[in-house]
Amino acid sequence: MMRAQDRFTARRNLDKKLAALQNVDLLVRPSRGWIKAIREALGMTTTQLGKRLGVTQSRVIAIEQAEVKKSITLNSLEKAAQAMDCQLVYVLLPRRPLEKQVREQAENLSRKQIEATRHTMTLEAQAIDKADEEELRKRLVEKILEKAGSELWENNK
Repeated sequence: MMRAQDRFTARRNLDKKLAALQNVDLLVRPSRGWIKAIREALGMTTTQLGKRLGVTQSRVIAIEQAEVKKSITLNSLEKAAQAMDCQLVYVLLPRRPLEKQVREQAENLSRKQIEATRHTMTLEAQAIDKADEEELRKRLVEKILEKAGSELWENNK
């Protein structure tokens, strides 16, 4: 199992790599699909691509349609890319940096933990002021982050 520091380093490294892909709008799949768009840009027919893939022309059409329907397999997409001298790049691009997601989750957990005890403390005349509560919340977030593993995601949102 990965230690918290190792997870932090892994998140930071992935965030750095993924930052290069921030202009994701440039990478949006063409409406007719990448295979067809590249095949047509190369001036290649479906029959010619079929020969390169070792399949029939009708199978190429089915592959192109499967891509548009988002039902194509990665294996088929990889083979089509290779047949057109392309490289398949597969990536999950987080909407926000991974480190920010983890910190926000830790902050949510800390708020829930503090809210759960606030009522009891108030009943026992042990309420703390807002500044002290905020400092406690910050320390709790750091403590959660220090040891955070999969339990961080047990209580989603």
